[in-house]
Amino acid sequence: MARIINIILSGGVGSRLWPLSRKHKPKQYLNIFGEKSLFQLTAIRNISLCDSLTVIGNTDNFELSSKALQEIDVQQYQQIIEASPRNTAAAIAFAAFSADKDDILLITPSDHLIEAEDEYARCVNEAINLAKQDSIVTFGLVPTKPETGFGYIQVEGNNVLGFREKPNLETAQEFIVKGNFLWNSGMFCFKAGIFLEELKKYQPEVYTKSEIAFNARVGDSLPLEESMNIPSISVDYAVMEKTDRLKVVKSNFKWSDMGSFESLYSYLKKNGHPTDEHGNMVIGTNIYTAFLGIRKSILVATDDAILILKKEKAQKVKDVYENLGTEYK
Repeated sequence: MARIINIILSGGVGSRLWPLSRKHKPKQYLNIFGEKSLFQLTAIRNISLCDSLTVIGNTDNFELSSKALQEIDVQQYQQIIEASPRNTAAAIAFAAFSADKDDILLITPSDHLIEAEDEYARCVNEAINLAKQDSIVTFGLVPTKPETGFGYIQVEGNNVLGFREKPNLETAQEFIVKGNFLWNSGMFCFKAGIFLEELKKYQPEVYTKSEIAFNARVGDSLPLEESMNIPSISVDYAVMEKTDRLKVVKSNFKWSDMGSFESLYSYLKKNGHPTDEHGNMVIGTNIYTAFLGIRKSILVATDDAILILKKEKAQKVKDVYENLGTEYK
């Protein structure tokens, strides 16, 4: 009998939340979102909706995943450990190769904060029903503001008219006015076999080399040499923007990818974290901090690094991360 399998993608490093998020402990494992991490909340959210769990991780974080699942008493799960991350098309291919062809995979990133769980469950069940009809399903979030940090999906009912890259502010405002553009959530649902058919059709090299690496695995771990032969390409470019099987579930649950300090600022402020009279916030230290002549700025402190940024420059933190020496990553 076909299963519903939650596939948690846990390979990201959260570079836009540096210095809180580090290679040795990325943002999805940090307990700054309440008593549980985003990774744990993702697993808990989908337990009642799925029959089993598979975690796609890497050599840097698979032990963090195991520990996080033990802490919430999840004992039964499968883990696939990538030797070197090869982007989401390959990661999802590994998950599909590990399942039966009629199993339905619910693909969820590990770093999303989701509220309104009844609406979330409704959307997942709608996606599962569409996947049973051999559709490849993406989840489109109804935008709450003109966001420049997300990609967009242009829709008509359950049909996808096109994908749009992260827009500038003016274009994002136009999307809001038009009303048929949704945030691209990075969540998907489909039969394992259907996904592999489409991947083989549109990216045969990714399909073939992912299969070679998967078949050469030792235990849960994929081999480095075979993995490095796989082209690094996102699932959006590889399959979603090409397939004629694509459907969208229009989703109204509260969602954030917690991908920037702007998102984290909003979350913390809503949950009572203090700001001064000009909207400035301190994260990570209780040392008295004064801001002079600046508004809506954030000071982030860790044991070995300090970051100061204007809130609206949050997307630029990734540039800082990419220019760091390895000792600070």
